[in-house]
This record gives sequence, structure tokens and C-alpha cells, in this order.
Amino acid sequence: MISTKNYSLLPDRKSLETICKAISVLDAIISQEWQYRYYSFNSKWDTNEQCLQMRNGSGDEMHILFREDDCAINGFAHEYDQQDKAKLTTNLPTIFNDFIFGEPVASIGTTFCLWTTELKNWQIGQFESFEDNSDEMLAIFDGQPQTYIDWATDYFEESYKKSGIPLDTVTKIYSGQTLTRKWFYQSLTNLKIGSNLRKT
Repeated sequence: MISTKNYSLLPDRKSLETICKAISVLDAIISQEWQYRYYSFNSKWDTNEQCLQMRNGSGDEMHILFREDDCAINGFAHEYDQQDKAKLTTNLPTIFNDFIFGEPVASIGTTFCLWTTELKNWQIGQFESFEDNSDEMLAIFDGQPQTYIDWATDYFEESYKKSGIPLDTVTKIYSGQTLTRKWFYQSLTNLKIGSNLRKT
């Protein structure tokens, strides 16, 4: 299972970005209101930067910054002790300083931190404990469409069970296929929210 203890299982930067965009699109289909989404993707976070934001509504948050060749992950699990951030970010490239030590990450907090650059694989700093809930928060990034379906079925509960998103649709979105407007609205109609979207 992917975690700070087994971070070599994380996909490469490009694959991770594809997954992040996919799960954000899927969340947008299920939940039209941004504030109620678990995953959202900001393609204009800053100049030449994009960011995935994860919020579970109970205090846990994760931000994943994407630069052209680099990526950094900041996770915060509110029920777990925060370790010394200076140690967690040991050897963190300075290109990530504004992200990790700036807002909103600074106010949210840091339970775990990982990063990768063009020349290196995923890296971590000095961890005093791997009890940081990273296994739960990073599990979605295994690249398997069924993982999202299983997660969404649990998180969205009855609203997802009644409508659902078929595995083949999730697979298409995961693979980054170009989706036509007709296909998109058909998917929304199948989810019984298409008419609402057209009114917004």
C-alpha cells in the first residue's frame, strides 16, 4: 500500500497528475458544488503551477503541487501528531519552499511531506513516526479506476449507489481520453444531474 513508508509505490509525476485530474473530474460530475467535493484541481494555482486539493470535511487536507518537472505533496491528518516540520522537510528543494512554508499549507499544517524532481525519484525527509494516515490519503493514487469507484461508493454513500459512474466511464477518464460534450452530458444525464448542470 502506498504510504510514506512505501512511497516508492507512488506513480511518477506525470502519471500522478493524470490521476489527480481524473479523480477531480469524477468528483465534479458527482458533486457540482465545489465546496462539497473531496478532490478538486486548480490548473491556475500560480504561474506555471497546478494543484490538487483534497478535503474530507473533517479536518484532513492534502495539497499536491505540480510544476513542469517537479511535484510536492503536503498532507495533514488532524487526528495525528504533527512531527517537526524542519525534519519532515530535510533536503526539500528550495523550489518548493513557497508551497510548503507559504499559505495555505502553513496554516493547515503538515503531517507528511513528499517530493520529486526531474532528476530524482520520490523523496521524504526525516520521519520520527510513520503513523501519519498517509496510507489512507495516498491509496487513491494506485492508478486503478476500481479504486476510485470503491472509494466514491463509500464516501458519497447512497447518492453514489443510486446513480454511480460505470467502470468503463471511469476508465476512460483515467486514461485521459478526450471526452466530447455529447458524451459528458450523456454521463450527467445517466447520473440524473444533467438538467441541473444546464441551468447553472
